[in-house]
Amino acid sequence: MRPVVQISLDIVTIEEALSTAEMAMRAGVDWLEAGTPLIIAEGMNGVRALRDHFLKTPIVADLKTMDGGYLEAELMAKAGATHVVVMARAHAETIKCVVKAGRDLGVKVMGDNLGCEDMVAGARWLEDLGCDFVIHHIGYDERRGIAARGQRMPSPLDQLREVVAAVKVPVQAVGGLSLEQAVNTPSYGAPLVVLGAPLVIDADAFQTASGNVEDSLRLICEKVHGYGDVPVGQG
Repeated sequence: MRPVVQISLDIVTIEEALSTAEMAMRAGVDWLEAGTPLIIAEGMNGVRALRDHFLKTPIVADLKTMDGGYLEAELMAKAGATHVVVMARAHAETIKCVVKAGRDLGVKVMGDNLGCEDMVAGARWLEDLGCDFVIHHIGYDERRGIAARGQRMPSPLDQLREVVAAVKVPVQAVGGLSLEQAVNTPSYGAPLVVLGAPLVIDADAFQTASGNVEDSLRLICEKVHGYGDVPVGQG
């Protein structure tokens, strides 16, 4: 699979989401993500605005669905999302409902293993229930809380190879990665590279980070795309 660069728009206004998305597309980003903060603040309108401005770009709606799976996926599909996110800690029936909505509406389903006691088993569980992608995810609060206690902050890289080996669907690693780590995830067999808080987005203010982001993002895209095909489906 050709590596994909996805920017997570973890911001709370449509205006800034569109501005950041325009910059990202100029730099060579492949997918746009309507991050959870944007969906909470703007709902379907945020997704719809992205679709209206970027007619052919894949758009991930990071709903983090835990219940009401079919309806949530349907609402985002109608707003223009091409991918929706459901949590592994949801009930199996919810995951099945999101997967059914995906099949009915032509939307891909990304299963997120955040919070799973066994992250590898959680990834396999999501694939078994029909998810098209796995997000291997160490959460924002989890990372900050552990670090505040003076302990080593966990990283999705800790078990990324094991997760990739356990499933046949493409994997994305999320959570506290440095730019260098994120860019190198294809070398672990995870072709979906996500950039957001705190890489392109200011994680505390939930707004676009300062500095020459576009030039940096362009170099990142060039490096990620330069990996060539990443083998998928060998788990």
